[in-house]
Amino acid sequence: MTLADTSFRPGELEVREDGTGNLIGSRCNSCGAHFFPVRRACSGCLSADLETVALSTEGTLYTFSIVRQSLPNFEVPYALGYVDLPEGLRIMGQIGGCELDEIRIGMAMVLSLEPFGQDQHHNPLTGYRFTPVEAQDD
Repeated sequence: MTLADTSFRPGELEVREDGTGNLIGSRCNSCGAHFFPVRRACSGCLSADLETVALSTEGTLYTFSIVRQSLPNFEVPYALGYVDLPEGLRIMGQIGGCELDEIRIGMAMVLSLEPFGQDQHHNPLTGYRFTPVEAQDD
């Protein structure tokens, strides 16, 4: 069962009852390009023949930055990075599951779905971040 309406950004996540899930993107049926979030037209070939697809949950950390000053609702410091997925996408997200000084460019990363507050009706919302694959093995 998909609980996509529990995403803090509807349409970006497919969340299953067991807490696992995927980011949701588009794949162009004309040229094969992938996009995130979902698009209605391909920016490469301009085709409108796109399908909605679940994206890979593992990738490689391309780069990152440590955020030391943020909005009052966000505890600092935290890491924000870009993760390259096998589909050719580079996705930005928060990095968790490890100490900040353990983060290295080129690390294998895995998608992690986590609670991210509540909607106006006090239903829990789910967001995503990336964690090192090594942290999953511990």
